[in-house]
Amino acid sequence: MVENITDNIGVLIPSLDPDEKLIILIDKLVNTNLFSHRIVIIDDGTQEQTIFDEIAHKTSDEVQIIHHAENFGKGAALKTGFKYFIEHHPEITGIATLDSDGQHTVADLQKCIALFAQQPHDLTIGSRTFSKDIPFRSRFGNTLTSSLVRLLTGLKLSDTQTGLRVIPIDYAKELLTFSGDRFEFEFDMLLEAKKSHIAIHEQPIETIYIDNNATSHFRVIRDSLSIYLQFFKFSLSSLLSFVIDIAVFALVIHLLGEASFQAIMWATILARLVSSIANYLVNRHLVFEGVGTATMRKYGALVIVQMLLSGYLTHLVSTEIHVVHQTTLLITLMKIFIDFVLFLASYQIQTKLIFVKKE
Repeated sequence: MVENITDNIGVLIPSLDPDEKLIILIDKLVNTNLFSHRIVIIDDGTQEQTIFDEIAHKTSDEVQIIHHAENFGKGAALKTGFKYFIEHHPEITGIATLDSDGQHTVADLQKCIALFAQQPHDLTIGSRTFSKDIPFRSRFGNTLTSSLVRLLTGLKLSDTQTGLRVIPIDYAKELLTFSGDRFEFEFDMLLEAKKSHIAIHEQPIETIYIDNNATSHFRVIRDSLSIYLQFFKFSLSSLLSFVIDIAVFALVIHLLGEASFQAIMWATILARLVSSIANYLVNRHLVFEGVGTATMRKYGALVIVQMLLSGYLTHLVSTEIHVVHQTTLLITLMKIFIDFVLFLASYQIQTKLIFVKKE
């Protein structure tokens, strides 16, 4: 007998305050006879249990419903589902996630699973097309997160907020260690995939928004802030370090009264020494929350390389455009531009090599 590609796939649906659309989705999934006893719903603290009671009555033991006593967040619901599949279905190779608000069809789920079957160790996501007909908050949020993913990882993804995903079981085990419990969890899943050597494949799916996406529990301001929180904290930490660095650099250049190579290097070294101490302490304890091993040694090496590059490039540029004898302000402005480029590179290095969770 030929094995069906869905035989080793679990279906996971996180849900909060669902309506009839969840019942319709479950009916369609059960009627396919493709996911026998591998459909799991996580009730993330819903007060009114009518929908879940009806599903439990209609599906008997075909669908497993797990209840959270209160609303812990979508990320927490997904982790609960991952843990259930890992403990109760060791045979599965991937977990497919869907939203409960009617945005995902069974046909699109099957397309994503078919693509996943070709690369069972990679992450497959269902990507929607964001036309002008799509609600503004959805288009805006997706554009912003897509741009940030491209900036931080180099990945060009068209839909970073899709809830339709097929996740390799090994990556699901790793995701259980992630700290986020709300919408930022799905964003971190994309950011960390590259670091875990997991490719991301996109499967075009139908774009469905019912009642202008009114049933979505995504809080535009609060949840967007949580999604971008680490990068915001890193940026603020770097801004503080930058202000200290530039202030000390400008002061030393002013006191020395010259812009020779030696003067620029000494100013760079002193400025970076003071600013890097502040930056390390903030990044270590507030931005990356104490993760990583031998972080001080690695960070110190990064600081030395950046410091030398900053000083050398600042001197090189000032020499090439003949401003060696110009004002402190002009030389400082050139250093600001160079340090901004180095800042982007530094974020990549710190997230991927320095402040990394121990395996």
